[in-house]
Amino acid sequence: MTTDHDPLIEAACAKLILQYTRLNDAGRWEDVAALFTEDGIMARPGAPDVDIVGRAAILSAFLARPARASTHICSNIIVTVESATRASATSLILLFSGSAPKDGGLPVLDANVPKVGAYTDQFTLTSQGWRFAARRGRMLFR
Repeated sequence: MTTDHDPLIEAACAKLILQYTRLNDAGRWEDVAALFTEDGIMARPGAPDVDIVGRAAILSAFLARPARASTHICSNIIVTVESATRASATSLILLFSGSAPKDGGLPVLDANVPKVGAYTDQFTLTSQGWRFAARRGRMLFR
């Protein structure tokens, strides 16, 4: 089997995408930032032309966000293995967000959801495992 079809690499990178989604929904910002390389790049779907560069800056960007309840549904993940230490992927994202009521009940959906977006990712194998070298999002619908 050649490296460009390595199912272990494909699975590890797809898992990283799903971990990002779960940690994001849980508000575990330090853990989300740790999924990036130290010099990783992130561009949010709502601001695709604004690169946030570096793990520390990515963490700061998440910490600065207003609190919200969210659920991301991630699908159509296609990973392309480029070498034993590099890979890329595309995926689709469906975002439901809202506000959590003070009584602890189910969140109330925002009026402008769901939102549909896409990600293009670059991965690097590090001593901590696979990490995002770049994660760039964009919206697919207005």
